[in-house]
Formats: sequence, C-alpha cells, structure tokens
Amino acid sequence: MTVKVKLFAILRERAGVAEVTKEIKDGSSVADLWAILQQDYPKLAVPGIRLLYAVNRDYVKPERVLNNFDEVVFIPPVSGGIDVSRHR
Repeated sequence: MTVKVKLFAILRERAGVAEVTKEIKDGSSVADLWAILQQDYPKLAVPGIRLLYAVNRDYVKPERVLNNFDEVVFIPPVSGGIDVSRHR
C-alpha cells in the first residue's frame, strides 16, 4: 500500500526531505513506518526521541494500523525533549 509521509522541523532537516511517498506492507503501523524511515534516513535514528504522530490530521498512537493512501505526519517536540543536534 502507499502512504504519504510529512516530516516537520528537525526531522525534515535531518532527512533532507519534507514529504515522501512510501510503499509499505498491508497491516503496517505508524511505528513500523517510523522504523522504515529510520532505515532510509539514518539521521532520523535518534535514541530517545519522543514524537507526536498524526494520520489524516488526527493524532494517533504509534500502534495505529495504516490504510492505503493515509497521510502520516511525524512531529518532533517543539520544546523540551532531547537535543537532537548533539546526536549528529
């Protein structure tokens, strides 16, 4: 199935893309998609990063199973959290 991914702020900078279309297996979750993105864009693999996830404009948990043509947004912490610049 196909999903559209949007990355914001530091995630966009680290991946070098703001938006990407991914082909994933049926039954994949938001967490599965995040793992795939970390493989495709190794600079996203920051230990301990806490993200917000949205699917089709609704906030979801990482266990949320995705459907064909979903739009998935990964949002890093705006304040607080870890300093990802130290993990380059």
